[in-house]
Amino acid sequence: MTLRRTSFLAGPALAALLAAAPSVQAAEFKFAGPLDAYTLDPHAISNTLVFAVLRNVYEPLVTRGKDLSIEPALATDWKQVEDTVWEFKLREDVKFSNGNDFTADDVVFSFERAKKGGMKSHLSEVESIEKVDDHTVRLKTKSVDPILPKQIVNWFMMDSDWAAENGATEPGQADNSTESYANRNAMGTGSYVISDRDPGVKTVFSANPDWWGKMDGNVDKATFFVIANPSTRVSALISGEVDMIDGVPPQDASRIESTDGLRIEATSDLRTVYMQPDVARDELIHGGGVKGNPFKDPKVRQAMKLAIDTEAIQKRIMRGYSTPVGLPIANEVEGSTSELNAPNKPDLEKAKQLMKEAGYEDGFDVTLDCTNDRFMNDEATCLAVGSFLAQIGIRITPRAQATARWAQQINPPGYNTSFTMLSYSPYTYDAHQFLSGLAATRDPANGRGVFNIGGYSDPRIDKLTDEIGSERDPEKRTKLLQEAFSILKASDAYIPIHQLQILWGVRKGVDVVQQADLAYPLRWFQVSK
Repeated sequence: MTLRRTSFLAGPALAALLAAAPSVQAAEFKFAGPLDAYTLDPHAISNTLVFAVLRNVYEPLVTRGKDLSIEPALATDWKQVEDTVWEFKLREDVKFSNGNDFTADDVVFSFERAKKGGMKSHLSEVESIEKVDDHTVRLKTKSVDPILPKQIVNWFMMDSDWAAENGATEPGQADNSTESYANRNAMGTGSYVISDRDPGVKTVFSANPDWWGKMDGNVDKATFFVIANPSTRVSALISGEVDMIDGVPPQDASRIESTDGLRIEATSDLRTVYMQPDVARDELIHGGGVKGNPFKDPKVRQAMKLAIDTEAIQKRIMRGYSTPVGLPIANEVEGSTSELNAPNKPDLEKAKQLMKEAGYEDGFDVTLDCTNDRFMNDEATCLAVGSFLAQIGIRITPRAQATARWAQQINPPGYNTSFTMLSYSPYTYDAHQFLSGLAATRDPANGRGVFNIGGYSDPRIDKLTDEIGSERDPEKRTKLLQEAFSILKASDAYIPIHQLQILWGVRKGVDVVQQADLAYPLRWFQVSK
């Protein structure tokens, strides 16, 4: 359903393979997007774009197929051998692109490394790892975890020897404040290698001639260009400089559709956009005109929700390419219901009354941190939210930044924001991921709530998160999810805006595979002239 940008180049083995098939010829693919993955370290951060880029280079134990079902990757099979123990059989004769063998030692190393970095939330349910033999590992979970394979599809394996040789045994920080060799270099087992990279400008991917898997596509070289300006990106597609663009502005969709040889690919995205105020601190760190922190008052948060007209944003800002929601998770995610996810109805008069009851009739000032290159019309959405909140006296100063700078500011460990616009796409297609990573009380030691940017905390949510994580009965588990999101919705600590859609501009002769987890699996792309 979704995509981001990456690129590849062909290796001699792939070229020979493609040449042997008369109907398929190796091809070069060029595409562009609004922003770059700001790190190549697979364990530094849980970030959709970073996953999308690195998925072509690094691989997990299990992955998602074209139909989004769980499939073998570096593990050939797996089973729950005890209530709290999962065993994974590793694929044999796999090599990293430098020629080193992939073994259980690399899995153990990648587990320990990832647990120290921004990926710890993905492994927060795992207590320990054990090497059984060179091609078998066991993961021991803290409690019964029936969906562990779904939780580790973005946990990538790194060459332990390569990391040691290059001083990269420790992961980079989620805010990218530390620099290591792995930030700018990659060493995986995947279908492509990064053959050239100019951060923020372009990334070139070359086919890995020794990859263990099968190439279903014919792309042997792909170059991804970072073109931040939407109009310039559209012009690059129309002029033929690139074969595909990501992040098509809704207002330019009809222009692309009316151009011979071009088309729009549009589909629902699992990504939702929501606002999160800082409810943890006693004072606003980026605000003024008031003492204390107004966001700690539930009435202020409810007033904010009632003041924001998400339907107007859908029509005027998104040109129909979004779906207003009532939860910070998409409609298709397990745990969502039509009732819970029904969009909020704005009520400006009630919002003003709530502000008065809370003692903030005269309002206050606050900075709203947003991105201006992360997803479709993010800055415009940010400005629209500011305009709606101004009607109830909340005077917004928008601070729209490039994603790399924004992430460094708002991410752990600093959480340097009073109010921010966020987006999230649960790669497990299950709402427990949101609860454990973004709604549970922050616990840096085990990774729980590490990306709970606003510092929300409720013991009931923590308890339910634990119960959901170990519940094997699907019906009971679903009811627990719905209970948790009922609590979360009533708190107004997360103010939903909309579920996005994916808009790509693609030239004739290019067949792409879109997935809702925002991956762009280049090995499946077909290009003809």
